[in-house]
Order: sequence, then structure tokens, then C-alpha cells
Amino acid sequence: MSRYDFRTPRVYVDAPLTAATELPLDRDQTNHLCNVLRLKAGDAVLLFNGRDGEWGAELSGSGKRTVARLDRQLRAQPAPGNLDFLFAPLKHARLDYMVQKAVELGVTRLRPVLTQHTQVARVNLERMRANVIEAAQQCGVLSIAEVREPVQLASIVAADPDRLLVFCDEDAEVADVVAALSKARTPPSALVPADAARARPIAVLIGPEGGFSEAERGQLMKRPNIVRLSLGPLILRADTAAVAALTLTQAVLGNWRS
Repeated sequence: MSRYDFRTPRVYVDAPLTAATELPLDRDQTNHLCNVLRLKAGDAVLLFNGRDGEWGAELSGSGKRTVARLDRQLRAQPAPGNLDFLFAPLKHARLDYMVQKAVELGVTRLRPVLTQHTQVARVNLERMRANVIEAAQQCGVLSIAEVREPVQLASIVAADPDRLLVFCDEDAEVADVVAALSKARTPPSALVPADAARARPIAVLIGPEGGFSEAERGQLMKRPNIVRLSLGPLILRADTAAVAALTLTQAVLGNWRS
């Protein structure tokens, strides 16, 4: 049997979750559950808030007075991850896609990074947060990725020097991406099994579709704890490159190994 229930509708709520409590649902949640999904009083839903795990609940009431009555916790809240996703902003549709896929792939924080060739300077953070919640609801994710304010690339270079930065650059001469990432892996002998999934803080950086400038490459290469990667012979769009880079990083260095 699957560890996850993908048939029962999941709802994110920004409220504490405890047994035998009733939570009122907002207008959008009520409309989606009752009018779109055609649920009614007595039907089951799953609630999560990014802090208290996943809870089974039952709908009661109707219309504007629809509430969810909590029964019991079905999944405990997992330990927080430590994977940052840094990216040059894209236009709306591709940014929506990239944010959703990043959440599915287990990122902990998302931060737009402004570079010399960034094509989109303004970012709708509320839209990003809405996409984070939607992706978490649809894919059984219990943690809500944090959305942070945009920063200049120079701030990333100077900040958090102990964090391993996986820097994706089409000009990098890397024949074996998996081998390059494996060299940055913390030696297994240094880890306690329970800490293996969160042994090393990691960030993945994806640049704009125009690429990084030579000056930016020079800045990044001066940073400690950096792995510069090419994602192969094909030219990938930035949103596709993000999926590829996060998948490789999670498979070789991240919590997919545990």
C-alpha cells in the first residue's frame, strides 16, 4: 500500500492542527471542495499546514459555514530539509512551472537572483507562494518551501560560505556530472544515519537564459564550496535546466539517497 493518500483532496491551512478541532474553510477552499469537486458534509479531506504533519478531517456544514473537523494525524511532519534553489526570474508561465517543479523536487527555500542578463526584474512573490502551496497540495508534500526576496548575484557570492553551491553553467567543462557532484559528498563515515539526509546545506543556482557574464563567472569561482557543472551537450531552457539540476543534486547529494 502506498504511504500517501492521493485520492482524498488535500487542503493547506495556516492554522494549528490538533485532534477534535474544527477549522473554518475560506471561500476559495469551500468553492473548490464543494462546487468543483462536489464534496458534501461527511466527506473526507486531508489538512496540512507545513508544521504539524497531515491530518484526516471530515467536512461539515455547508456554503460559507463549511468547516473541517479534524480526526487524527496520518503523517508526522518530516525533519526540515536544507536545499536552497537560486534562480534568475523568468516570465510568468515558465516561472510558475519552475516553482512548482522545485517544490515537487524537495527544495526548502526559493530565492530569485538578479544577474546581468536577467530578463525579468520584477517578481510577484505572492504568486510564487501560491504556486508553492498548490504544488504541495497536489503532490503530498508536507513542508512549505519558503519564498525569499530577490537579491543581486553578488549577495549570493558573499553569503553563507559553508553552503555547497552547485553552479550550473553551460560553459563548464565537465564530462561526468555525477562524478563531479560525488566529489562534494560528505564522507559517509562522518555521518550519523539519522543525519544523512540533512548532512550538508546545499544551494543550486540556475542563471538566466542569456547565461552568466564572464565577470559573474569570475565572482562565483572565487567562492569556497562550489561545484561548477554543465548539464550536458543539449541547450536547455532555464526551467528545464532547473529540473535537471535539482534532480541530479537530490540523487547524488540530497535526501533521495536516504
